[in-house]
Amino acid sequence: MSLAKPTFPAHDHDHGRCAADAMAHAEQVCARRGQKFTPIRRQVLQALLSSHRPLGAYEVIDELAKTMPRPAPITVYRALDFLMENGLVHRIESRNAFLACAHDHDEASMVAFLICDHCGSVGEIPAAPVAQSLTAAARASGFIPKLSVVEIAGTCAHCQKT
Repeated sequence: MSLAKPTFPAHDHDHGRCAADAMAHAEQVCARRGQKFTPIRRQVLQALLSSHRPLGAYEVIDELAKTMPRPAPITVYRALDFLMENGLVHRIESRNAFLACAHDHDEASMVAFLICDHCGSVGEIPAAPVAQSLTAAARASGFIPKLSVVEIAGTCAHCQKT
């Protein structure tokens, strides 16, 4: 399987362009779905786009506090909920953190997260075949799955070279 975007961007990639493209994608998604992309939602997404590493909610608050009055945690959590519902942010369960996403899918799409133990970057790959197998196995045992998250820890190609 080949992916249109690299799973892990090169460490020396044009991150400004990368973040701008992701923000433009978010604007398009919200416009297409008739959702309001409010200033706080935009700022929370921008904070998450500051790197390719997942951030905890309080790290997002700290990032926002650099350029604006410190927002209340509930405000940030509401923005994160909105962004997750629209497929613009994922929650990395094992890290209790959030990651911006520029892929075109909704919250129900099955993806696998590749988490680099060395640099902390997180890559995202489609995992529909895995999801179908897991869902079938769960249903065969009488269980109705609601949410599947696949996280794989390891070493990204960039860190393997160093």
